[in-house]
Amino acid sequence: MLKADNYDVEETESLQAARERFRACRPDAVVVASRLPDGTALDLLSEVKAADPGTGCLVLAEPGDLEIAARALLEGAEQFLVKPVDRLALLFVLQRVLENQRNRRLVLRDASLQTRELLDPFLGDSPAIHALAEQARRVVFVERPVLIRGETGTGKGVLAAWLHRNGPRSEECFLDLNCAGLSREFLETELFGHEKGAFTGAVATKVGLLEVADRGTLFLDEIGDVDPQVQPKLLKVLEEKRFRRLGDVRDRQVDVWLIAATHQNLARLVEQKKFRSDLYYRISTILLQLPPLRDRIQDIPVLAEHFLRRISSELGRSAVSLSDAALGRLQAHSWPGNIRELRNVLERAALSGGKSVIEPEDLGFDLERRTTREDVSPALTLREAEKRLIERTLREERGQVERAAQRLGISRSSLYQRIQRHGIVLSRI
Repeated sequence: MLKADNYDVEETESLQAARERFRACRPDAVVVASRLPDGTALDLLSEVKAADPGTGCLVLAEPGDLEIAARALLEGAEQFLVKPVDRLALLFVLQRVLENQRNRRLVLRDASLQTRELLDPFLGDSPAIHALAEQARRVVFVERPVLIRGETGTGKGVLAAWLHRNGPRSEECFLDLNCAGLSREFLETELFGHEKGAFTGAVATKVGLLEVADRGTLFLDEIGDVDPQVQPKLLKVLEEKRFRRLGDVRDRQVDVWLIAATHQNLARLVEQKKFRSDLYYRISTILLQLPPLRDRIQDIPVLAEHFLRRISSELGRSAVSLSDAALGRLQAHSWPGNIRELRNVLERAALSGGKSVIEPEDLGFDLERRTTREDVSPALTLREAEKRLIERTLREERGQVERAAQRLGISRSSLYQRIQRHGIVLSRI
């Protein structure tokens, strides 16, 4: 009955089997008979609520088991129905249980959002950032795929979160996935999910991000790195709102607002046959271009003040400020890592200096320049210089590739390619 109404159902005939299936697939709701061959609904209910209090529970009671059904309500079950069960009554009650569960999660999400300061992607007074803000506000309610372009560290993820927060799906979930460096197999199972036994190691059913984000927003960062074999499946989701789990034989309906981002030139990748033209045109219905920090130097004072306020709060310290000379040094820097690099520089200065006012020497630019001159001597080839620079940055970041990529102003996937090209062994860093 439930499968006919498009529910995804796992069936078991005993308490022990139900325990195992619950741990494996963590369902949204449990529908359980009042009595099972090896126990009662109360035995399962206590374990379900202990593992996940938000899971909805519905008891189907025999006429002689009303006492069990009543106790189940006291112990957290949402409702019970007496057999024989009316189909419409079951569907109505189950739908209400799931809606209540969803509303509880939204309340928890809202409470979580209120406890932290939301990031504003439009901080500053430069013409470039004002133009971006005006364009974003015009398109935020259109609900068409959005492509955000911009260099690494310009704040593409922050803009995507702002679009969701201010768009028509703000009451639904926002999920993000960075596609950089992900293998085809891993990306497919993350997006589409898989059935038990779909491949070696698939010991349980996995729900993909597309299903979880249904009616909400899915943000795919570095979409230019999506494997060519996954691209047509993603296109099917956008055009037909259907997809299929790995190892499954039936399509599933899904409705997500896709926001994609890239630092690459996708039009050039299309020319090179590395990215599908039909997918490119589909995801770029709305195109937002984030300006690099070097094109909005006048915004640096506002950005720096914002970051220092957050950093001071996170460190539990009194407010930290910049001297005029330090601010001038920030505005003279080229910022290859953009806003992300600016925050890292300020965080490092606040941590290492321990002073209330940051001076130019606290920013670390002189040390970087001196180290770079030592590493890149005229006797080195360009390849050797690049290898030394990557190794030094990885050492300073204790082998954390993502942080090293941020400092170098390149994507994580590009850094992985260079690490492999130069034969750098991360375990030795």
